[in-house]
Amino acid sequence: MYQFNEARTTELLKRLVETPSPSGFTEKVMKVISDEFTNIGVTYKRTNKGAIIATVKGKDDSRHRLLTAHTDTLGAMVKEIKSNGRLKLAMIGGFNWNAVEGEYCHIHTASGKEVRGTILMHQTTVHVYRNSGTAERNADNIEVRIDEKVKNAAETKALGIEVGDFVSFDPRFEVTPSGFIKSRHLDDKASTALLVDLVRSVTENGIELPNTTHFYISNNEEIGYGGNSNITPETVEYIAVDMGAIGDGQSSDEYTVSICAKDSSGPYHYALTRHLTGLCEKGSIPFKLDIYPYYGSDASAAIRAGFDVKHALFGPGIESSHALERTHVDSLKATAQLLHSYITSDMMD
Repeated sequence: MYQFNEARTTELLKRLVETPSPSGFTEKVMKVISDEFTNIGVTYKRTNKGAIIATVKGKDDSRHRLLTAHTDTLGAMVKEIKSNGRLKLAMIGGFNWNAVEGEYCHIHTASGKEVRGTILMHQTTVHVYRNSGTAERNADNIEVRIDEKVKNAAETKALGIEVGDFVSFDPRFEVTPSGFIKSRHLDDKASTALLVDLVRSVTENGIELPNTTHFYISNNEEIGYGGNSNITPETVEYIAVDMGAIGDGQSSDEYTVSICAKDSSGPYHYALTRHLTGLCEKGSIPFKLDIYPYYGSDASAAIRAGFDVKHALFGPGIESSHALERTHVDSLKATAQLLHSYITSDMMD
């Protein structure tokens, strides 16, 4: 009987979210993943794009399964160094500016030096700007206040800051006594932690899988092409393990595993989706079936790239996606149970 290791998964999740990794700047977090797989003793490879794919051989090596989660997150890049020494930003990934207003951040310079700052509206001071509360939150009004003595662009550049430097947002990771996990970047580091711990559990317990299974940790999902390459021709089933979207009209919540029937890319594979719901029903795993209106996944990216696979999507329910996110350990547990049930189940005909 599979036992979800809550403490181990939560500890890894904390390390992942506290390792900056906006899309395009993921070397450090991928080093965390490679170290984990090395310690587990599982065979893995790196792709040219920087993803890591671990493989566990199964009884049937002619038909493969692939499960993927992504470690890249939202972030920003320095768009302009303003005349007052502050920074204009360009978004990485799809978030609203108000979601990061007031957040502390790191500016990652080419030399490796990290400079602290705060993301603010230019018109923040209410004692000066009459429109501080109503001014539009956009790229023209949002800026980074640098925590160094700088008064002009030249002084900022002297710190080593240049256009194109990456900017990461502080995650503010916290686990509450009631079991909630609050942090930026739970999308999709919660699923990544679950996949890594699944590989560890399979390896430690000597579980023989029915089919060879690949665990694909991608690093470009937030910009649309994380898991659309390096898929073996033997792969029949492709599962994206990613967050369930919560909000008005959604059935997903923070306490179950969310299984997606359709997102903006269209319906997921009907029979594979029903196989997943059947595993939940058989194993008494709490789940919700849902449709995500403004969403795409690495599985849909693989389909668009032309791979002939059956694709599906499920993961923990995440509240306030692409902002100050939250989930509950119950949702992590339910997702972990479905992951284990799926990889140990017989492949569909």
